[in-house]
Formats: sequence, structure tokens, C-alpha cells
Amino acid sequence: MDQKGYRRGSFQSSTSDEDMLEIAGASLDFSMADDDPPLDREMGGFSSYNGGGMNGTSTMMDFLEEPLPGVGTYEDFNTIDWVREKSRDRDRHREITSRSKESTWALIHSVSDAFSGWLLMLLIGLLAGSLAGLIDISAHWMTDLKEGVCLAGFWFNHEHCCWKSNTTFTDRDKCPEWMSWSQLILGHGEGAFAYILNYFMYVIWALLFSLLAVLLVKGFAPYACGSGIPEIKTILSGFIIRGYLGKWTLIIKTITLVLAVSSGLSLGKEGPLVHVACCCGNILCHLFTKYRKNEAKRREVLSAAAAAGVSVAFGAPIGGVLFSLEEVSYYFPLKTLWRSFFAALVAAFTLRSINPFGNSRLVLFYVEFHMPWHLLELVPFILLGIFGGLWGAFFIRSNIAWCRRRKTTKLGKYPVLEVFVVTAITAILAFPNEYTRMSTSELISELFNDCGILDSSKLCEYVNDFNSTKGDDLPDRAAGPGVYTATWQLALALIMKVFITIFTFGMKVPSGLFIPSMAVGAIAGRLLGVAVEQLAYYHHDWAIFSGWCSQGADCITPGLYAMVGAAACLGGVTRMTVSLVVIMFELTGGLEYIVPLMAAAMTSKWVADAIGREGIYDAHIRLNGYPFLEAKEEFSHKTLAMDVMRPRRNDPPLTVITQDSMTVEDVETIINETTYSGYPVVVSRESQRLVGFVLRRDLIISIENARKKQDGIVSTSIIYFTDHSPPLPPSSPSMLKLRSILDLSPFTVTDQTPMEIVVDIFRKLGLRQCLVTHNGKLLGIITKKDVLKHIAQLANQDPDSILFN
Repeated sequence: MDQKGYRRGSFQSSTSDEDMLEIAGASLDFSMADDDPPLDREMGGFSSYNGGGMNGTSTMMDFLEEPLPGVGTYEDFNTIDWVREKSRDRDRHREITSRSKESTWALIHSVSDAFSGWLLMLLIGLLAGSLAGLIDISAHWMTDLKEGVCLAGFWFNHEHCCWKSNTTFTDRDKCPEWMSWSQLILGHGEGAFAYILNYFMYVIWALLFSLLAVLLVKGFAPYACGSGIPEIKTILSGFIIRGYLGKWTLIIKTITLVLAVSSGLSLGKEGPLVHVACCCGNILCHLFTKYRKNEAKRREVLSAAAAAGVSVAFGAPIGGVLFSLEEVSYYFPLKTLWRSFFAALVAAFTLRSINPFGNSRLVLFYVEFHMPWHLLELVPFILLGIFGGLWGAFFIRSNIAWCRRRKTTKLGKYPVLEVFVVTAITAILAFPNEYTRMSTSELISELFNDCGILDSSKLCEYVNDFNSTKGDDLPDRAAGPGVYTATWQLALALIMKVFITIFTFGMKVPSGLFIPSMAVGAIAGRLLGVAVEQLAYYHHDWAIFSGWCSQGADCITPGLYAMVGAAACLGGVTRMTVSLVVIMFELTGGLEYIVPLMAAAMTSKWVADAIGREGIYDAHIRLNGYPFLEAKEEFSHKTLAMDVMRPRRNDPPLTVITQDSMTVEDVETIINETTYSGYPVVVSRESQRLVGFVLRRDLIISIENARKKQDGIVSTSIIYFTDHSPPLPPSSPSMLKLRSILDLSPFTVTDQTPMEIVVDIFRKLGLRQCLVTHNGKLLGIITKKDVLKHIAQLANQDPDSILFN
């Protein structure tokens, strides 16, 4: 029984995604031995409807009253059967409801079952918020560690170190408690040698952090690299990647995310925080039987966990819920919406209680603008939208080209060397420019900032030629030398960020894309804002300014332009719209800026879509060959089911099992000689009348258990899938009844069904395969993989190059 496709004893697995998958190196390989059978191992077949859901029977097997371990579960890199999982959950709920009327204990059990979902959301919110706070505090401290250390306590970052200092407000960053590395080693911080030493220490710390991150990922949890959102989208669509949301991935991702962000690489922690929150959700699911044993229910929890992840990443609970709905979730019922909202609320509340930045805000770059915008400013806002769309399309094409090169050349075999080189280049280029030396979150905070009276930033060094001000509102002023210096430094920072991010995203360290994209847009927006502000100051008598921007008035807010630019670039890369605007609105707390944000987000999406239809996450899903059917794209071709089904002409006939005429040996031979994940069951080979569908995995487990536990089962025993055993001579061996593992209601379409309808069925019902009939006779089968290959062929892509690559 050790032949191809039949692995005895290999099915003692649980439904847990926690089991760590053994992977050589840090690359994911989804290639399978047999890529062309009618029903591929990757997609799996229908499992049994045990428990009587659809048309199943109430007991598992004649020789065993209890359900067999492993029957109805899934192998790694298989797609779940949404219909069967939902049916099982309805049966379980029906049984609990009927029992609740019998006794008080059953009633309590019913109430606890109903409450368990909300309790799970509470736990996910608490854990995700706590981990986000830990990551924020650690990353802030380690980022400052590259520049110096606090004498009052090495665990204080620069800002916290200077809180108790008696220095003046303008010198608040130069307190005696904080010492740069040159001051600590040389005793002074001035001069060329001190600068070189600080430069050297900055690069060394950056290399140390990034190397530690990539070595931990490579050695302990290869799935901890990247942002995780493409894989989470695929998992939420029903695909199983064991270990991707396990405890090792959570631990290593949390540690290496801090290291990667602290190293100064052009990446953010916001995307990986979604992965971290989903790991929390998956692990906590094991506390509740309802979610542990049902893959569809678990994916509802993961949708809510994704919302909690975005909630703590941006301090935007409503934006998090909308992000989960718009961007990552495949199945999002109303109940999940409420629970996502609750999980996001708890997560945000937990993070606010921790107060990681010491400013009572959930993010470092929270801002408040008070000045209204004018209708004519929509023109520069739309220009920023166009820039965001162009940058998004350019980034996606360049990054995918680089990642494809990484996968197909020797470059992919040296992840540590790649991280070392990119970190070295980033650190060497970043240190001389103060806007690239600071962390990206601090840079965005600086760019979003609306200059006040006490601001000492270069961006706020205007020529003050006024005598009085009304509150904090300062009139538009002429730019001073500091603004001009900051402008060219920001221009250099923009060029660096645009190109270095292409090579950074996709390396074998945790890397988010939200923050680098926002930084690019915020720099472009701030530069445009300063330009418009100076134009209005020097030419306030022009017709476009005369009606609303008189001399001495505060007309233009450059920080608002930075915020609109950040939204435009993030929208161009991810193609988010509604959730993006709500996230940015929650960051600023200003309702009046929703229209500029909407205009920029929609413009960037239109421009980016005109160049390429895919967002960055969809592009990475296709690059990695995950079996993901995009629900947003329409299928408009006029093909039929018979054009896609297998077997095709000149192919061997479809492998089937008859309902009551095959022996155990016959079935085992089929299992040994094929690698298919399931088999149609027919009345007879001559009639080809369809009876149902049986999973290969369930067949193997059932036959193995029957041989061990049921007397008289031998190779010549007849297997039957009918209610009543067929008539046989008295001397024949015991028969094996396997009706209960048979799916009696597999989805079928006729050979003349348009593929447009078939694709819709696969998307909306989450099918793994569909049987094709003609006048009630079985003709062939269409798997999810066949559908994906067909769509790729119609798009003039090589179908074999994009699947499980």
C-alpha cells in the first residue's frame, strides 16, 4: 500500500491550521506531482455530509457508531467545502436548539454556545490590541537605539527619556539624559569624526536588526515573511495553508516585525498586524469546539480578526471593519459584520489603554486640521489622485517583475544576502537625509503636521512678518531658508522611497506596504501644498485666489495636501476606496475633509485601473498561484461547461466507482493508481447514472478502519453505497457499507450550461468541483482549478505557469 497516492497512516491530522508545515528554506512550493487528472489533489473533492446535512444518513458506518477521526477533514493545500461546512453547522445548531428544551443543563449549553462567538471576539480584541501595543513600544525604542541611548534607563526611547528634562521647548530633543553614540564613545557630538561614528553605528544597528529578522524567519517560521494579506485573502476564500496562522508564525512574526521596522527598511507594520491578529483569531478558535471543528465558522472569525488588525494598525475601528469587508473577506454575513465591529472596538480600546505613544492617540501620525478647504483646491487634490494612480500602477508592475525574478532565478536562494544588501543600501542612503533617517511613521507625522507657533521643524521655518495671531491660526507666510532646505531634502527622500520600496516589499522579512505608500504620497502632497501656499502668498491678486485668499489670511494647509496625497498613493497601490477614506477620516477626525479624500481616492483608482486591473494583493496572489477566484471581475466569455470539463477528447475515461459491484481490492487499486482527490459514484459503468461523490481521503480512512475493526473484511469484500446490500452467495465474505461517507447531493450542471453561470456558482457557493451530466448521465467534472486555468487561457496567460507556482 505504499504506492503513489496511497499514504497509509498519514491521516491522523486535526482540522487545526496550527500544525507547522515543514518547508525547506523560505520559499513556498505548491507544485504537485500530477497536474492533469480530472480531479486534482490540490482542489480536493466533496467530503461526506456526515451528520445528515443534505441527504446524508445519521450514522457513520455499520461497524462503528462514532464518526471516524479524519473523515470530513481536509489535507494541506486543499480548498474547504463551504456547502458541507455550513450544512454541518446548521445540523449542530438544530440539535442544540432541540435539546435545550429537554433540561436546564442543555439550556445553559445552548446559551453558552450562542455567547461563545462574542467571547471569542473579546479575547481576539484583547490579544490583538496587547500585541500591537507591545510592537509599537518596542519598535519605537529600537528605532531610536540606532541613534543613541538613554542614560536614565536604556529601555527609554528618545522622547520618553527627555520627558523629565528641564530643557527648553525648542531644545526638547537635546536633553542631557539622551546621548548619541558619538557622545557616549568620544565624549562629544560635534565634528566630522563624530558624524562618521554615528553614521557607522546607524548602519551597524540596521544590519543587525534586519539580519536577526531574516534568520529567525528562515529558521523558525518561513510563513512569517511578507505582509500576509494575499495569503489571508486566499485562506478566507476557503484554501487551507497549515501553519500559516499557527503559534510559531505568531511568535516569530511579532518579534521579527519589530526588528524589521526598527532596521529602517522601507516597510510598515500595518499589513503584518492583520496577519498577527488573524493568527490570534485562529489560535483562540481552538478554545471553542464550534470554531475548532468547522472551517467555514473559523473563517468568519478570521474576517473579524482582520478588522481588529486594521483597527489597531491605524486606530480606525470602523475603517478596519470596512477593510475586512472590502479587501480581504470572501464570505461576510451580517453576523460577522457585528462581531467584526465588536472585535475592532475591543482591540482599539485595549491599545488606547496601553497608550504606546504617550499622546493618548492610537497612532503616531494622528492630526487635527481646523481650516476649511476651498472648492478650487479640488484641482490639486485630483492631481494628487492622478499621481497616486500612476505611482500605484508603476509600483505594482515593478514589484511583481522583481518578485518574479526572485522566484525564477538564483536570487531567491539567498534571502539573507538579499536582506543584507537592501538594508545596507537603505541605511547608507537614509542617514545623511534627516527625513529618511527618521522612522517612516514619524516622517508621515511631520508631513501631516499643520505648522503652529511653537513648531521648530524645518518645514515650519517661515518668515514671520506679522504682529498678532488669532489663536493657533497663522496667516500664509513667505517660505524661509528652512522650508527650501526641507523641500529639496523631501524631493530626494521621495525618489529614494519610490525606488527602494520596490525591492523591499516581498523580501523574507515581515513587510507592510501601507506606510511606505502613504509616505510617498505624503511627501508629494506636502511639496505640492507648499508650492500652492507660496503661489497664493505671492500672487494673492490672481483671479483664482482673489475671491477667497486675501493677503494675511490662512488659506492653504500643506498638511492637508500631504494627507490627501497619502490616501491617493495608498489607494493606487491597494485599490481600496471606501475603507481607505474612512481610515483617513478616523485619523484626522475631520468630517469636512471627506470630499477631498474621496476625490483623490477615486481618481487614483480610476487612473491605476486604466493601466492595470489588479491591486498589489491580487497581483501577489496570482504570482504565487493561489487558487483564488476574484469576485470583483466579471466573466464575459461565451464558453460552455463542456468546453472546460474533463476528460476531454482523447483523454482516458473518467475514473468512477460503482455503487454495489466493486471489491475492496478494486477500490484500493483505483486509489493506488490515481492521485485524484475524489471519485464520482455511478449505478454501473454501462449506465453512467450518477449516484453521488466520495472523497479519496474518506475512502482510505474508512477502509483502513474497517480492516482493523470489522471482522470478515478482506480484499474480496464488496463495497456498497446503497441502503440495502446487494444479493450475494452465502459463501461470500462480509460486505462493507460506506453509504454514510457518500455525498448524495453533489452539485451538477449540464454540458450546455454557460461558463458564466458555472463561474458564478463556484464564486458564490465556494465549490471545489462540479459534475457535468447529459440527460442524467455523467459526462465529466469541472474543478476550481479547471475554472482558474480556463480564465487564464482566455486572458492569454499560460494556465500552467500561474497555478501553485
